[in-house]
Amino acid sequence: MVEGYTLELLENRVGYHFNDIALLKRATTHSSYTNEQKINKQGHYERLEFLGDAVLELVSSDFLYREHPEVPEGELTKMRASMVCEPALAFCAKDLELGQFIRLGKGEESTGGRKRDSIISDVMEAVIGAIYLDGGMEPARAFIHRFILSDLEDKVLFYDSKSNLQELIQGKLKKEFHYELLEESGPEHDKTFVAEVFMEQESLGKGQGRTKKAAEQQAAYQALLLLRDKGYVFKKY
Repeated sequence: MVEGYTLELLENRVGYHFNDIALLKRATTHSSYTNEQKINKQGHYERLEFLGDAVLELVSSDFLYREHPEVPEGELTKMRASMVCEPALAFCAKDLELGQFIRLGKGEESTGGRKRDSIISDVMEAVIGAIYLDGGMEPARAFIHRFILSDLEDKVLFYDSKSNLQELIQGKLKKEFHYELLEESGPEHDKTFVAEVFMEQESLGKGQGRTKKAAEQQAAYQALLLLRDKGYVFKKY
């Protein structure tokens, strides 16, 4: 946990105050920390993540079922998968700066774990599990609706940015596009990639990420925002 990022601050950002603050503490504790500190092996977030994943699946399924009565089961499944996948949850967690609240072991900290989507998305699900255990379904549902199921139009652009961009440019505009890796820097365990996407010779957007794929996703997202401003429409939920 970064100095100044207290559990009380996280409660305020989440909008829920725990009866048992130990649940939130466990939800933000990585196994590398419990292993290093030689404390209770069940004191990390993995069991809460398991529970939170199930709660998230139920709430998001209920939301999509009610919001899209005309959409068949197969398409609903794809929509849900894109909304609750690892990059999507990490993207949603940015509003909370959730990575700053995680207790990590020194080794995991030194290799960039605080910024890793896989860890941040796991903690997001663990927080859902903690809220559910502490207060029941309704506060857990409120959290999910506020931080995951809100502003879906922009979030969906990000979740499916690469496939949406391909569909728009090649399917509707009948043009070619490609990505270029502009920069790769940093040590092996903590690299930064910068990518740019072009429609034929026109630059549409740049992105930065800890993997080449993440950088391309950010670039695609910027490109979609630019094309939306120009009046192009693409699929949305």
